[in-house]
Amino acid sequence: MTEKERQDTKMATLYELRLIISNGEKKEYTKEELVELLDKIAMAKEQET
Repeated sequence: MTEKERQDTKMATLYELRLIISNGEKKEYTKEELVELLDKIAMAKEQET
């Protein structure tokens, strides 16, 4: 994987998290909830490979 591909993947992950948060019903998230969302994204991406 090239550095450009790594950067694209990182930005896509951040954007995915942003979409989950902005489309959710909650207005505020705890640190634990954000970590849980990141874990879910990471596990989903791991299954894609």
